[in-house]
Amino acid sequence: MKRVLALIVAVMMTAGFAGCGGTSEGKDKAKYHIGIVTGTTSQSEDEYRGAEAFTKEYGDSKDGGIVTHVTYPDNFMNEQETVIAQITGMADDPLMKAIVVCQSVPGTSAAFTKIRQKRPDILLLAGIPQEDTNMIEAAADLAVDADNINRGYLMILAAKKLGAKTFVHISFPRHMSIELLSRRRAIMEVACKDLGLKFVAETAPDPMSDIGIPGAQQFILEKMPVYLAKYGKDAAYFCTNDAQTAPLLKVICEQGGIFVESDLPSPILGYPEALGISTKEDAGNWPALLKKVEDTVVSKGGGGRMGTWAYSFSYTTTAALAEFGKRVIDGTAKKDSFDDLMKSFMKFTPGAEWNGSYYVDMATGTEKKNHVLLYQDTYILGKGYLGMTKETVPEKYKNIK
Repeated sequence: MKRVLALIVAVMMTAGFAGCGGTSEGKDKAKYHIGIVTGTTSQSEDEYRGAEAFTKEYGDSKDGGIVTHVTYPDNFMNEQETVIAQITGMADDPLMKAIVVCQSVPGTSAAFTKIRQKRPDILLLAGIPQEDTNMIEAAADLAVDADNINRGYLMILAAKKLGAKTFVHISFPRHMSIELLSRRRAIMEVACKDLGLKFVAETAPDPMSDIGIPGAQQFILEKMPVYLAKYGKDAAYFCTNDAQTAPLLKVICEQGGIFVESDLPSPILGYPEALGISTKEDAGNWPALLKKVEDTVVSKGGGGRMGTWAYSFSYTTTAALAEFGKRVIDGTAKKDSFDDLMKSFMKFTPGAEWNGSYYVDMATGTEKKNHVLLYQDTYILGKGYLGMTKETVPEKYKNIK
């Protein structure tokens, strides 16, 4: 009996150690890795949080999961070699099967091209590209951006619905050199004329210049009262830079004005910083974050005049592209399927309406099947959804350069 008991104990101990060993080995048994490259929380927090959410679900590759997440420098314009190195370094991992870059800052196309030469097996996905459309389309398997063609019209229509008489567009030359942003501005100007609004273009400092992010934000903080005095509270104000959105919102909330949505809409893009709202305890819970922002804006008198998207576009694009990459690798999605892509987006945005289409090259009229443009319905704080995804955009606006 003692021998039998001893044998049973020995077997149990061996099984226990084997189980522990199996767990440890299991950490090293990921069949593939997915790389995510984002900016830091200084420039735009949402992409970083999207990568965090995806990592939380599928695990960090260092701990046996599938996700490797790295960041590029805040001053990416002056450190493109570092940007390229961060992205291409992902391909040194033999298990790497997909790489997502969001936002796809300058240097992404060059990095993807290098990766393609040595690792054609890696799926390359670009979120919110900031390079020439032909370049990113040639380098990436798929590029996804906000639908700034349709939004050029829809944001002006939304501003009119909110009672705006003027639309003030604030940007700088680097952003206006990006095709989709410059086309959106041109569409906005024509839409204002057609819908009876005055269009105004103002120039602000580039956060990538010597003045830096703090200086660029301070400029907006000081200029917004001047703009309000000049254009009035019945003007809608819009800036193309994420970092400059917070000071713009702060002044609008304090002194009046209309705000439809940010360049890359999100409940936590600008609002928490502008209004002193803590988001840590609700990180990733978008309905809770939206309610917290909405309650604060309404309490300050901004209800019905300030908007966003219910779910962050940057956050969703980062997480959804990684999810889409995973599904393509797993064989449950096809990389050229619009419907499969939308299923990945819907996973992270329950209850929100989306619309979108393929990008059409203006020079050739060719529909690019690997370049998708998307937009979510506008949510006005204190009022609800505006139904912008159901509006029909006149064909003429899609041909404006």
